[in-house]
Amino acid sequence: MAAALELLLLVPALGSFFFAFGTGVELIRFVSFHALFLQPPAGTDASQHRTDAASAPRWEAALRDPKILYPLTVDVGLIAFFILQHSLMATERVKRWTSSCFGVLQRSFYVFCTALALQLLMRYWQPVQDGPMLWKTSTEPWVTWVPLICFILHFIAWLVIFSIILIFDYAELMGIKQVYYHCLGMGDPLAVKSSRAVRLYSHLRHPVYTEFLLILWVVPCLSLDRLLLALLFTAYLTFAHRLDQQDYVYLRAQLDKKFQIFSREETAYGDLLAQNGPSARKEN
Repeated sequence: MAAALELLLLVPALGSFFFAFGTGVELIRFVSFHALFLQPPAGTDASQHRTDAASAPRWEAALRDPKILYPLTVDVGLIAFFILQHSLMATERVKRWTSSCFGVLQRSFYVFCTALALQLLMRYWQPVQDGPMLWKTSTEPWVTWVPLICFILHFIAWLVIFSIILIFDYAELMGIKQVYYHCLGMGDPLAVKSSRAVRLYSHLRHPVYTEFLLILWVVPCLSLDRLLLALLFTAYLTFAHRLDQQDYVYLRAQLDKKFQIFSREETAYGDLLAQNGPSARKEN
C-alpha cells in the first residue's frame, strides 16, 4: 500500500514535466518564431526616409505616449513577476519551506511555478505596434539574408541549449529523478554527487547564458517591447551568472576526463580490431 502511494507521486511529477515541456515549446515560439517570421511589413523607401528623418522626435514622443507606455508597463510587470518567482523560490529559505510542504515534489513544484510564470508572461505580453524600431531590415538584399542568418543562429543556439540541458541531468532538473530515487529508497540524487558538482550547480543557475542572450538580441528588427525583454533578461542573467575560478577548474577537469575516457575506448577498440581483424566488429 505504501509503495503504491509512493508511486502516485510520479503523477504530479510527470504532470509538472509535461507542462514545463509544453511551456518550453511555447517559449521557442514566443522568443524566436515571432521575432523571425512575424516582422512588421517593410515600408516604402519614401516612408523609410521620413522615419529616419524623424527618428529623434519619435523616440522622445514614444516615452510620453500612453499607447506605448501602457503596454511597456504591463511587460515590465510580467518580467518582474517571473524574475521574482524564479529567484525567490531558488533561495534556501523558500526551498526549506517548500520541501517541508511538498517533500520530494519540491523540485517539481518549483518547475511548475516557473512554467506557470512563463505562461503568464507569454499569454499577457503586450507588443508595441506603433513605437519606433531600434533597428529593422527593410531593404534588399538584407530583408532576405538577415532573417535567414538569424534563423540559422537561433536554430544552433536552441540546439546547444537542449544539448546542455541533457548533459546537466534533465530528469533531475525537471524533478522526476528525485521522485524516482525516493520510490526506490535511494535518497536525494544530489547526495551521490561530489561537493564540487553541487557547488557548481549552486552557481550555474543559467547554463545557457550566452546562447539565450544570442536568441534575445540577434533578430531582424528590434521593437520597443523586444528591446525591453532583451535588456531586462540580459541584466537578470548577468547578475545570476556567478561562476568562479574553482567552477571553471572543475568544468575543465570533467571535460578532460570525458576526453580521456573516450580516447581509452577508441584505443581499446583499435587494439581489438588489430588483434582479431574484421571478425571482432561482427562479434560486437
